[in-house]
Amino acid sequence: MIKNNPEDKIISLAQAINRYVTNKSHISIGGFTVSRNPMAAVHEIIRQQIRGLHIYAHSNGQGLDELIGAGCIDRVEIAYSGNGRFAPTCICFKRHIIENKIIVEDYSNFQMALRFLAGAMGIPFLPTYSSLGTDIIEKWGFDPALRRQEEKLANQKLVVMENPFSDSDLQEKIVLVPAIQPDVTILHAQTADATGTTRINGLTFSDIDQAKAARHVIVTCEEIAAPGALNQAPHNNQLPSFCVDAVVHVPFGAYPTACYGKYDYDVQFLNWYKKIAADQPGFDTYIKDYILSTKDHSQVVEKGCGPRLSQIIADPETGYSDRVKRK
Repeated sequence: MIKNNPEDKIISLAQAINRYVTNKSHISIGGFTVSRNPMAAVHEIIRQQIRGLHIYAHSNGQGLDELIGAGCIDRVEIAYSGNGRFAPTCICFKRHIIENKIIVEDYSNFQMALRFLAGAMGIPFLPTYSSLGTDIIEKWGFDPALRRQEEKLANQKLVVMENPFSDSDLQEKIVLVPAIQPDVTILHAQTADATGTTRINGLTFSDIDQAKAARHVIVTCEEIAAPGALNQAPHNNQLPSFCVDAVVHVPFGAYPTACYGKYDYDVQFLNWYKKIAADQPGFDTYIKDYILSTKDHSQVVEKGCGPRLSQIIADPETGYSDRVKRK
């Protein structure tokens, strides 16, 4: 959707979240497992005690898990939630499903990518073969009553139909998956400028389609480019200014997840998180000590990483840290 294009979209993180994320919003967050989660924004949502969110994510990890554990999320549509070897299935995500505290509707990775693409294209659905012969077809998270009550939900999880272009004797099946159009998408990038033009280095995952599908977009970034700087090599930019509503300068804004070319994920922190989040009282202690008692993300980074920060700074040639012990 085309956005208004004022000259300067740089605002504080607290302002951005307060302006665009409200109780019961349908939101989407970018990143992939332990890479480029918009963690500073996640923590601000928790600080502002926003509740009843419906979240869409492709394959998110730490950000989604903390929002769920903090009680911000009611419903999830996702392909995968995990922190790699630190948590093959995210800890709070798993616990809240078992305890029936959240409702989850699951799709394949490719289906979620297609759903965001359909939203970005402004069309109602896209076809695929993905998930034929699996329980994804049969098991739905949202019941018909909820779908009728919530106008933002598709009236069906998916539709299986015969391919109208195939030979009728073959009875070839295809799956139609509905478009996603969030109220707001939140991404973390390496660079943006004051107009909202955004450059992501490394893998972009589904972030670009997530942004183009949304009504509003918040970009947190490691650095603010000088005026006109991103006009150089414009083919390296993923989002034009008119797609972005708010730009927030947050160095280490993806910590403790990685931001390619800037810093690696924090192995020590993620191992510690796996232990403290193993039960809800432990997670609540984490939220109180690391988020609610800190005023901004710089304090979270200092508390979580402190003098180890130099260990996770990325090597400029590889984009990763060669000082992180990954075993």
